[in-house]
Amino acid sequence: MAVIRLTLASLVLLLVAGLVQAAAIEMREFDDPVMEQRYRSLTASLRCPTCENQAINDSDAPVSRDMRDRVYFMLQDGRADMEIRDHLVERFGNYVLYNPRLEGRTYLLWGLPAALVVLGGILVVLVVRARRNASARALSDEERARLDALINRGRTP
Repeated sequence: MAVIRLTLASLVLLLVAGLVQAAAIEMREFDDPVMEQRYRSLTASLRCPTCENQAINDSDAPVSRDMRDRVYFMLQDGRADMEIRDHLVERFGNYVLYNPRLEGRTYLLWGLPAALVVLGGILVVLVVRARRNASARALSDEERARLDALINRGRTP
């Protein structure tokens, strides 16, 4: 009986220790709520370089912790959001941005969806015009005679 109690107590302690470690969230102190909102916005808009499509505010990776520290200290130094993003892009590459910047390398990325929509619109207009023109053309004499024959055949008993 004592062994069962000891085993249960050990399991409960392990469970509590795991929960405490999982709940270890970095707490940042901000004097200004606007500064705290900027921190949350920046960390939510930057991607972890080692994680698959995860923001640095959700990631437990060491590089994300480092990036959050950099964002916090740069905000404390009075740096602008764009300056902080530029620094992190310089340090970690364009991958950290969820919305890539409009540059020579990203024109295709930004322009392709708009070009496809325009191309699709042109294609639809051309198809509609072709169908209208096909249905609006007059019947030839041969087609008219055949149509009359079909209509008259249905009338005779």
